[in-house]
Amino acid sequence: MSDISQGLESLGEITGRQPGTGTEHIAIAREKKVDKFGRAYATGKRKNAVARVWVKPGKGNITINGKTSDAYFARPVLRMMINQPFKVTEREGEFDVICTVVGSGLSGQAGAVRHGISKALADYEPALRPALKHAGFMTRDSRVVERKKYGRKKARRSFQFSKR
Repeated sequence: MSDISQGLESLGEITGRQPGTGTEHIAIAREKKVDKFGRAYATGKRKNAVARVWVKPGKGNITINGKTSDAYFARPVLRMMINQPFKVTEREGEFDVICTVVGSGLSGQAGAVRHGISKALADYEPALRPALKHAGFMTRDSRVVERKKYGRKKARRSFQFSKR
């Protein structure tokens, strides 16, 4: 019995809770994750799009698959979408972003780039993570297209019914 209680006490030390003290937690300090070039890397996903994103201090240039963001995302809504993490954290024009994105359509790709930028910013500057998480940019949107079923025209759409 003493072995079990000894094990439970050590478990409390690991989790940051002490027995009988309620729900006290030790805050985990996140550290800055950058490569030897001073860039933070993250992968963002949305629908079937996957974006590999590198963030480094700079003048605010965003390059997607070798093109500027204005050339790659022609619609203003999509450009606004990829700039949202910088607006929420009040870091507009402070970071250069280089990313490669594949799969899905432009809307899914913009969502993947936003997700990747948010994760990379949180790795570069861990103090920004709460603001990004509160805005919902750190969560991967797991909705994907439903597969087509046999005997149906699309995923759920049935063939037109005719009595005669």
